[in-house]
Amino acid sequence: MPDKQSPQTISPAEWEIMKVLWEHGEMAARDVCAALPKHLNWATKTVKTLLSRLVAKEAITYDQIGNSYLYRAVADEAALTRQEVQSIFRRVARRALSPALAHFIEEADLSDAEIDELRATLDRKRENSSAPQRGGRR
Repeated sequence: MPDKQSPQTISPAEWEIMKVLWEHGEMAARDVCAALPKHLNWATKTVKTLLSRLVAKEAITYDQIGNSYLYRAVADEAALTRQEVQSIFRRVARRALSPALAHFIEEADLSDAEIDELRATLDRKRENSSAPQRGGRR
C-alpha cells in the first residue's frame, strides 16, 4: 500500500480514532474503543464503522491475524494536521484571513522561540510573494 501523507478530509469522530492510533500504535478495534476518552461512550460497532471509513480513506491500514484485525495509522499526523488547519482556514477565513490568523495567534500560548519562528515564516512569505513569479503572476 502506498504511504499516504494526506488522505481525504476526516471527520471529528475519525480524528478521535486517529489520535488513539497515533498515540498507541497498532491496536484491535476493542482496544481502540477502550482507549477512547470515556465521555465519548461509543459502542464497539461505532468504532468499527469509523475504522472502516478510515481504511477506505487510506488514513489507516490493518493486518488480519485469524479472526482479529490490528489497525495502524499510515497517515502522517503532522501532514494531516496541516491539511486540517488549511481546510479550516479556507472555510472560516475566506475573506478575513488576517483577523482569523491574528485571533489564532492571540489565543495560542506561544513561547519566544515559536514567536520568532512565526516571524521568520512571515518574513519568508513576504520575500516570496514580492519576488516576480513566472508567467507574470504574483
